[in-house]
Amino acid sequence: MIDLQEVTLHVATANSAPILSSLLELYMHDLSGVFEIEIGADGRFGYDRLPLYLSEPNTHFAFLVRIGTRLGGFALVTRGSPATDDPEDLDVAEFFILRLYRRSGIGRQAAFLLWNHLPGQWVVRVSEAHRAGLDFWEPTIREYTGGAFAQKQHPGRRHDFRVFTFAAARPTAAA
Repeated sequence: MIDLQEVTLHVATANSAPILSSLLELYMHDLSGVFEIEIGADGRFGYDRLPLYLSEPNTHFAFLVRIGTRLGGFALVTRGSPATDDPEDLDVAEFFILRLYRRSGIGRQAAFLLWNHLPGQWVVRVSEAHRAGLDFWEPTIREYTGGAFAQKQHPGRRHDFRVFTFAAARPTAAA
């Protein structure tokens, strides 16, 4: 049994780049079942935008998810979203939890920690073809917001996306 209080979110640094790169390979492999992502000749999927998350701290944010001392996944966030016009919106660009920890509440806890860490207007985009993603994000956002979110369809190049928008504020300490 996993203690959800052991789930933590850590800001990734340049020293985290090899870990993020390895986790991104697993993530891209998972997504290759939904999107037409081909592996490179070098046997890697690659993720060209990773350096931005480690060099542009005002617009790109990278986090590692840990369960105690164990690595559990990552989250990549951008300021500005392709689904909205507001350059200040925070967009969940990529979010990944290792298969071992899925359906345990760790992803939900990590998402809550992420939104609490970066208060503001959030955007979560999920391909309509990604059933597992929709099954995770919709109830997670509903629980976090108490139902105070909007969703709409957004056309994509190959798939339509469901776009969730909502506000997150840092939780206040109980009096």
